[in-house]
Parts: sequence; structure tokens; C-alpha cells
Amino acid sequence: MHPLAVRTEAAEYAVAFVPPDTVLVILGFVMILSFMALIMTRRLTPMVALILVPTVFGLFAGAGLGLGEMVLDAIGSMAPTAALLMFAIMYFGIMIDVGLFDPLIRAITRLLGDDPAKVVLGTAVLAGAVSLDGDGSTTFIITTSAMLPIYLRLGMSPVVLTCVAGLMNGTLNIVPWGGPTVRAATALGLQPTDVFVPMLPALGVGIVVALTFAWFLGLGERRRLAGSIDTSRMDAAAGDGPFGAPKIFRGAEHKPGARALLRTGNIVTVRGGRGGVAAADLVDTTDTAMADTMLDPQRATLRPKLIWFNLALTVAVMVLLVLDLFPLAFVFMVGAAIALLVNFPKLKSQADEIVAHAPSIVGVVSMVLAAGVLVGVLTGTGMVTAMANWITGVIPDALGPFLAVITGVLSIPFTFFMSNDAFYFGILPILAESATAYGIDPVEMARASITGQPVHLQSPLVPAILLLVSLAGVNLGDHHRKVLWRACIVSLVMLAIGVLTGAIPFLG
Repeated sequence: MHPLAVRTEAAEYAVAFVPPDTVLVILGFVMILSFMALIMTRRLTPMVALILVPTVFGLFAGAGLGLGEMVLDAIGSMAPTAALLMFAIMYFGIMIDVGLFDPLIRAITRLLGDDPAKVVLGTAVLAGAVSLDGDGSTTFIITTSAMLPIYLRLGMSPVVLTCVAGLMNGTLNIVPWGGPTVRAATALGLQPTDVFVPMLPALGVGIVVALTFAWFLGLGERRRLAGSIDTSRMDAAAGDGPFGAPKIFRGAEHKPGARALLRTGNIVTVRGGRGGVAAADLVDTTDTAMADTMLDPQRATLRPKLIWFNLALTVAVMVLLVLDLFPLAFVFMVGAAIALLVNFPKLKSQADEIVAHAPSIVGVVSMVLAAGVLVGVLTGTGMVTAMANWITGVIPDALGPFLAVITGVLSIPFTFFMSNDAFYFGILPILAESATAYGIDPVEMARASITGQPVHLQSPLVPAILLLVSLAGVNLGDHHRKVLWRACIVSLVMLAIGVLTGAIPFLG
């Protein structure tokens, strides 16, 4: 992109003025750092920060009366994603309410027992397996619905769940049918398999590192909860609730008032142990539709006689998602409508079920739409283009032979602070063109560019991660504090292995 592209983009809107590129670069980086600082220090909720911070910086960048159009254009592009997440949450929320996942949760509980280390490792394996479909939203919905009730039952931190699930999904996001590899290949006129296959050793080592992080996180939870889990009263296999689910959890009888006791103060209550539950790890179980599967096995919404129908419907939805015959949002719309009609034929029951999932839906959809403010300001004011031009311009000629490795390192912050489309279609072609002068092939640049995906998946610009933290009832800043440094290590390890195996040249 030529620097004049900034002025072309800004000219599309009724901007008050167009600052110099240097000012746009400074404003862009300060805006992003301000946003991250505010949510990680818990000064603002992510939704409020996504709206107010870009609005203020957009005005400083001269957006003027064009600010509203910039934001609405970005929100318009995100509307299909918001619809997808809304109806996906509703669909899987219905399936959880009617008891479809109860047998799975019982089986997982029986297999993993009450050992937090095994539960966290099992979370990583499940998230990794489901991530093979290349869709982050599906991965997080299935992983959260299956594992969060177990975390709450054992008094474990849901932040650990989001960290492990996000880390595994980000690592596996480079599969050739996933978005980043296809974008890199398309932008440079390559075949996705030519980009991906030589990166298999790097992917394998990345998965091992992610699993290692999961194991140590699990050991940390085991130490924190030592002596606080009453295993004698949490035997899922011997329970007398539906599907064998227990009626007694966390050492409290499941009877009127017991559930309120567990939720007093909106925290997960555990006894004994060392350190207790950290303030950042507290979860409001009333704010997540995924928390009730094991906490209330006597819920009135259970439909044990319809379990095979619901299973067949869910399999059909998953198959349609993989085949990609219809837009994903439409698939979940139809699936949710059928699920409501069959499981809740009465009008009032349908309305009650929809309202029951409103908190989860409002939480995630509002954040997705609020992210449109950040994307709109970054794009509409020309900040993204100015930042990309600045980065590519400050790389000295002496570092030209190392452009492949530099691209891999740059992919970590760049894909976190901007969309994959902006990076792969805006920045990667510039870097690849420059690299050819030093004997570095475009396919090698493409391989380097995908190593930042473990970090990219944690970005607030990625709707799937907003879905994950919303379903788990976790603050985005808490998630970032636990996952970002680990994701950076996985990305750097994948880049290093790519260099060692020759998939990515260290020197052109």
C-alpha cells in the first residue's frame, strides 16, 4: 500500500482533517495500548472500552462527522458474525438445557475423576480435537459446554479453561482449511498445502508446548484446591439425577436453598485448600448459560425422551457447518428454531427459553458490535495503513535477508492488533515483495506469517474469543493476563522450529 492510501480511505468519509502519517501511527499504537491497559487493569469492561477508547482517538485523528459512518460500515461487515454467535449460543444453550450433553459430561467426569490436573489436560485435548474443524466458535461452544460445569463443580478457575481452550485453538488455527493459511496463500498466489505441510513439525511442537502449559496449569489448580474437594459427595457415576447425574455437589445438598447458598456473593464456594479463589478468578454463575448442566440435574427443561432427536439435529448442524453449503448464521438460525419447536412446543415455554439465554447472547453480541467501533476507526481514519507503512518502512536494508524471521515476529503483534484480512492482504504482500530481492520465496514468507496465530486468536477483534469468555463468565482482561505470554511462547517456538526444519529461512 502506498502512503497516499491513507488519504484515499479518509476521503471516503466526512472527516474534519487528515493528520500526517506519523500522527496516525502514534495515535494508532497509543489507542491500542490504552485499550489493552484499561481492560487488563479492570478499569473498564471490554464493551465500554471498545466503544469509548476508539471514539476519543478517532476524534483526535480527525474523523469528525465521518466517525459514525466509519463505525456503521464496520458493524455492517460484522453483522453476520453477530448473528452467528447469537443463534449459536441459543442453539447450544437449548441443547444444554434439554440434557443433550449430560451423558458426555458424566463420561468425562468418570474418566477424569476429581483431579484438576487431568481435567485441565482433558480440556486441552478436547479443544484441540474439536479445533480440527477450523472453526473457533464451534470449538469454544462445545468445549465450554462440556467442561465448564466440571470446573464449577470442582471449584476450579474458569480462566484456566479459557486459557487452555484459546491456546489450543490458536495453535491449530494454521490448518490449511482454516482462515489464516488460506488468506496467506491467496494473497501471494500459492496453494494452502504448500504453505502448511512443511509447517507440520512446527505445529506438532507447538501442540506439545500448549499441552505442557495445560498440564502445569492443571498442577497449579491441583495445588490450590488441595483438600478442598469433597470427593465422597460428588460421585457422578452413582448419582440419582437424570442420566446418572448427582444431586449433591461441592459438599452441599441439592435442595431448595442449596443452589442459592452455592451462589451467595456470586462466587464458587470451596472449603479449605491453600490460597482460596483469586479475585480475578471469581465467576458469576448466574451470567452464563453454560453453568447449569451439572449444578441442576433436576431442571425442568430436561427432555430425556428427545435425546436421540436432539443428537441427530446437532449432528446435522455440525455436518452442514463442515460442508459449508449455507451461511453458518442461517444454519444455527434454523437449528435453534427446530430445537425450540420440538423441545418446547408451547409458546410460553419457547419465550422462557429464549429469555433464559438473553444474558449470554447480549454479552457476546454487544462486544462483537462494539468491536466494530475499534475496527471502523482503525480502518476509516487510515491508522491501519499508516501503521503498516511505518513498520515496513523502518526495517533497515541490512535486515532484508532476515525478512522471513522478522515477518514471523511481526505477525505476533500485528495479527493481535488488526484483523487477519488487514495483515495478510495488506502487509504480507509488501513484505513478500521486498523479500524476493533477498532470495526469499513468497511461500516461505507465508509460512512465517502464520506462526503468530496462537496470539491472534486471543485478540478482542476475534469474535470467537469474545464468545469464549462470555460463555465462561470470564473477564477478557483476566483471560489476557493468563494466556498472552503463553501464546507468545508457543508462537516463537513454532517460528524457531520452522527455521530449524528449513520451512522458514533464517537468512535469505
